Amino acid sequence: MSKTQRIRKAVFPVAGLGTRFLPATKTVPKEMMPIVDKPLIQYAVDEAIEAGCDTLIFVTNRYKHAVADYFDKAYELEQKLERSGKLKQLELVREVLPSGVRAVFVTQAEALGLGHAVLCAKPIVGNEPFAVMLPDDLIWNRGGAGALAQMADIAERDGSSVIAVEDVPQEMTGSYGIVDVPKFADRFGRIQAIVEKPKPEVAPSRLAVVGRYILDPKIFDLLESQEPGAGGEIQLTDAIARLLVDHPVLAYRFLGTRFDCGSHLGLIEATIRFALDHEALTDGARDAMIRALNELGVREH
Repeated sequence: MSKTQRIRKAVFPVAGLGTRFLPATKTVPKEMMPIVDKPLIQYAVDEAIEAGCDTLIFVTNRYKHAVADYFDKAYELEQKLERSGKLKQLELVREVLPSGVRAVFVTQAEALGLGHAVLCAKPIVGNEPFAVMLPDDLIWNRGGAGALAQMADIAERDGSSVIAVEDVPQEMTGSYGIVDVPKFADRFGRIQAIVEKPKPEVAPSRLAVVGRYILDPKIFDLLESQEPGAGGEIQLTDAIARLLVDHPVLAYRFLGTRFDCGSHLGLIEATIRFALDHEALTDGARDAMIRALNELGVREH
């Protein structure tokens, strides 16, 4: 990876069926689940744009059209808002994707794993470093740079691939890719090994990979020859394990809070936090929470 080349392209694997959130996800993709007034995917897109990305590649399946519809122009709605003088709402609709940023949609014909989904983006990415963002992981750094912008600065400076990590309880290692980093300097260190979903007793550490990656394009060659791994799928973690043999891959402890919005509790927690931080909602949200907690306390006693 060139030390002077900054990422311009971000890949969003959004082909999953979201079965944890059925029946809601029968018609609404999990990436379109709202956090206050924006869908999950919008938070990830905003983070990518902040980091300097101007090409957003959505890897989807043949049945999910809601994400593409969301980022397409809504001529009838825009005209209606303009005629009604609702200019603030009109601006919100038009700024879903800023001028100069394009969305590209690629179909993943079969659900063959995250590694395969990333490989589907190869024709668009080409031979340059790129980001992979999993919208389920909503990362919020109040008042500071987003996680991907933090990572992009390091990748550009060091010419390395960079993966976001955070510490998880030992008993949770079987749910994540886990990295072995012998030494951290500041907030990052070079990865010595990476293992997909190890059992707690054999996990090399408690440092778990979360849904932000900046990868060298060499990863595509490795994915093309990658054998199926855990779950019989093409695992991105396995290809990264091969990449780091002769290419620096850094683990980065990002500044910010991660909400696992792939789970019910994580989605609720993110909604509460963003509602409390929302200028127009903070007082009402806090009062509603206090009332609910008081009512719960009365019932429990």
